[in-house]
Amino acid sequence: MAQDSVVLDAVKLNAVTKQYGSRSALTTALDAVTIGFVRGSFTAVMGASGSGKSTLLHCAAGLDAPTSGSVSVDGTALGGLSERDLARLRRDRIGFVFQSYNLLPELTAADNVALPLRLAGRRPRRAEIKRALEQVRLVGKHRSRPGQLSGGQQQRVAIARALLAAPAIVFADEPTGALDSATALDILGLLRDMTRGAGTTIVMVTHDPIAAAHADRVVFLADGRLVDELARPQPEQVAERMTRLGRRDQPQPAGPARW
Repeated sequence: MAQDSVVLDAVKLNAVTKQYGSRSALTTALDAVTIGFVRGSFTAVMGASGSGKSTLLHCAAGLDAPTSGSVSVDGTALGGLSERDLARLRRDRIGFVFQSYNLLPELTAADNVALPLRLAGRRPRRAEIKRALEQVRLVGKHRSRPGQLSGGQQQRVAIARALLAAPAIVFADEPTGALDSATALDILGLLRDMTRGAGTTIVMVTHDPIAAAHADRVVFLADGRLVDELARPQPEQVAERMTRLGRRDQPQPAGPARW
C-alpha cells in the first residue's frame, strides 16, 4: 500500500504538525494532517482565516519545515534535505502562482517568465519562453512590461513562468483573488488545462466557492485539521460546506484523506 502511495501521489503529507511560538504562547497551525495529492489532479484547499490553508501549502511545497511528520514531493522525502537541495527541488519540480503576480515591472513578459531559471544559472531558449507564453494565450505580448498588461494578463505571465520548467506540481495561493469574475474564470481554465494537457498536479488555496468548483476535489480545513472534502464539487455545495464549518455546533468528521 505504501508503494502505491508513492506512485500515485505527487505530494504526500503524513501526520504533519506545524507549530509556531514558544511553550507559553504556542500556536498549532497544522495538527497531524495526512493527505495525498494524486498525480495529474486539481485540488482546492479551503477554510476560514487561520484554518491552516497557507501553512499546508508552504509545508507541502518545502517552503516551511513541519514541526513533526513528513512530506514527500514527486517521490522525494523533504526531511533532511539541505537548503540547496530544497531550492533545486523547488526549481526543477515545483511551480508557484500567487495572487500578487510577483512580476518585476522593468522586465518584459518574456524576461519575467525566464527570470527564475536564469537566477538558477540556466538559460532557457527563446522557443521555450515563446511556447510557455503561447500556452497561456499571450502571443505577441513577449515584449510588453507588466504596466502595459491587464491584471489577468499579468497572472497569465506568472502561470507561464510556472510552466517554463515543466513542473510536476504547481502550488497556487489565491491565484484569482485580485481578478474580476470573467478573468478569474479564464485563469481557472488555464490551470484546469494544465492538469489535462501536461498532467500537472495543481494544489490551489482559495476562499472562492466558484474557483474551488473547477477542481477535482475540495478539502476543508478548520483549526489546522482536515475536516471534510468534496469530490467533483459544485459551487453551491462548496458554499454550503463552508457555511456549515462556520457553525460552532456543526460536527466535523474527517473525510478520506486521499481522492
